[in-house]
Amino acid sequence: MFSSLNPSVLLIINYIFVIISLLSGVVFLNKRVPLSYVRVHVLLVAFPPLMTFIGLIFAHKNEAVGLFYSDVLAWLMAAFVLMVGLIIQRYCIRYLSGDMHYRKYFLMFTLTTSFASTAWLTGDIRIMVLCWGLTLIGLTILIGLQSAWKVTRAAAIVTGKSFLIGWLALLIAVIWIGISTGHWTYQSIYSPQSIDRIGDGTRLIIHLLMVIAVLVPAAQWPFQRWLIESVAAPTPVSAIMHAGIVNAGGIMLTRFSPLFSSDIATVILVLLASVSVVIGAGISLVHVDYKRLLVGSTIGQMGFMLVQCALGAYIPAIIHLILHGIFKATLFLRSGSAVRHFSVPRRANERMSYFWIVAGRVLALLIGLSYWLSAPSEGYRIVSGLILAWSLSLSWTQLVAFGEGKLGRILGLGTMIIVGAVYELIHHFFAETLHTITFAQGEPPLFLILVVAIILLLGSTISMWVARHRNSRLFSIIYMRIVHLGEAHNSAVERHPNYLKKYIARGGR
Repeated sequence: MFSSLNPSVLLIINYIFVIISLLSGVVFLNKRVPLSYVRVHVLLVAFPPLMTFIGLIFAHKNEAVGLFYSDVLAWLMAAFVLMVGLIIQRYCIRYLSGDMHYRKYFLMFTLTTSFASTAWLTGDIRIMVLCWGLTLIGLTILIGLQSAWKVTRAAAIVTGKSFLIGWLALLIAVIWIGISTGHWTYQSIYSPQSIDRIGDGTRLIIHLLMVIAVLVPAAQWPFQRWLIESVAAPTPVSAIMHAGIVNAGGIMLTRFSPLFSSDIATVILVLLASVSVVIGAGISLVHVDYKRLLVGSTIGQMGFMLVQCALGAYIPAIIHLILHGIFKATLFLRSGSAVRHFSVPRRANERMSYFWIVAGRVLALLIGLSYWLSAPSEGYRIVSGLILAWSLSLSWTQLVAFGEGKLGRILGLGTMIIVGAVYELIHHFFAETLHTITFAQGEPPLFLILVVAIILLLGSTISMWVARHRNSRLFSIIYMRIVHLGEAHNSAVERHPNYLKKYIARGGR
């Protein structure tokens, strides 16, 4: 009976549940309502992601529904954001217990994810930019909810200023698109007649504004400061930020891809994203603070995602952002395990380990080269081959080369094979599902591919050289520079949340 469901019916039911969950959050703000009600609230929050998941599987696709648009990308991203929000709220029941703003967190999480899901479900670019702005406001409020603590207050100010820059750039671009084409919906804007109305100069300005609009939420250089400052926010806030907000740039570029064809803007996006990959990787390598390490990882991963979009690989970028979101949310929500202390066993035979490392890198290079040569006509294939070779080399080093004895190496190799097979199945499923969405198709310019390949190879070469020359002056300079890039401003750092002393002195718990 689910073979063909009317998307308008699903959308109505979905937003009925969204309104109910929002009203539930408002009711929970009343201190007369017992704290045990939070479990009822989380149960109500579970219905919107369920409806969007049903829409993803059974609703008619590529169909305008009033102000909304039913396609795979819209239902997928709405279901993903709402599901992440549900998991995080369920996690917060115990994690935030005793917090002064315990009740407010659940309402703000519900508001933020509801606005974010609506931004991707709508087919009207005016509603999209409005809902995205409200999403950013909600996230900023979540970061600074502990207003008595000057650290989170300072982080919220920096984040709000950065978000305002990105949102204003998106707003101006959307208004300019609407005025130039005379339309406000994706379907109407992307008709050949509407696209022809946009002059070359206007299109370049719109593209540059879009680049700013996606670089800011993705925390790409030189806009990465807000994400670094926000590590003081509670772990659930960081989880929803890294899993469902920072990856919005890939969705925006996919939605606006039929318009995004300027070589100048694309080159700028590739250069800044590639530099961010190197910076993010460096931060994650030199910092020991767990959350700051994850911040560096997110900056680098979002850089890869934007490079994929710039090279026209929109489907791989969408797959990347979903898997990254799930992975990063998991890391944040289990961050408590990072406090366990352990000692790394000494390697019995360093020479043997070095042999396995070299063997793994040669094997990874051959597999990456084979992957590229299997379809050399596809421009993005060479970048995918480089990323595949780097990932295999890193996994081999950790799981096989440093495995304890023959059994450890066999288990490590088996883990790599299983994970690779599961990833291939997931990749195939999403690729088959997402090919129906509307996006620009075509091969990226050769010089862009070469630029990305050179930056990736150069960054890898420098990192390998520096790692082997740790006593050199260059190592000290690079190390200290990356440490500085990953450090928050003094106003966003405090050894202890001193506001708690006053709170406890007044009898708080």
